[in-house]
Amino acid sequence: MTRFSLLALVWVAGSACASPASELQAKLDANPAFQAKFQQTVTDANHKVIQSGSGVLALAQPNHFYWHLTQPDESLIVADGKDVWIYNPFAEEASVLTLDQAIATSPMTLLVHRDAASWQQFDISEQDSCFTIAPKTADSGVQQVSVCFNGNQLSEISLNDNQSNISRFSLSEQKPISADDVIFQFTAPDGVSIDDQRNGAHE
Repeated sequence: MTRFSLLALVWVAGSACASPASELQAKLDANPAFQAKFQQTVTDANHKVIQSGSGVLALAQPNHFYWHLTQPDESLIVADGKDVWIYNPFAEEASVLTLDQAIATSPMTLLVHRDAASWQQFDISEQDSCFTIAPKTADSGVQQVSVCFNGNQLSEISLNDNQSNISRFSLSEQKPISADDVIFQFTAPDGVSIDDQRNGAHE
């Protein structure tokens, strides 16, 4: 067997053994930090559109996440590498959780998290450049998350909740950023009530 044939055989064998989780991680690692705009469409169990919106998404490894829905009702989620902030400007309320607490409730955080134990909490499958991430336990508020790629670029995210609603987010205008970008920093505005759930404390 020639050296080229041997290398080709090793490559084919490695590809055949690659799991959906490792394939997903490889695609995420190829584009580790970016910002994009998104268009949101929410449909119910009968495929009827019940809400449309838009906003900005940013991801950066490790553990940096920014989700700003600007229309129709503003809301903000920021993971700064250590804590996760959930801010409701209309109610003037913010909650803060540890990253581990957030991972326990949403598969979305896997997009920026590389802890092997956390990935083991989810089942991951692949079909046609799309990956479905589903929690192994039934107590999550999100049944599953699907992410689709155009090459190595994340192009669409879908969330299925426990009410059978599906939220689809189509991404556009992507640009590279870094994990120390100011977008991943959150400071609660004056007068905002903060629910600190990191240690069971409340402010």
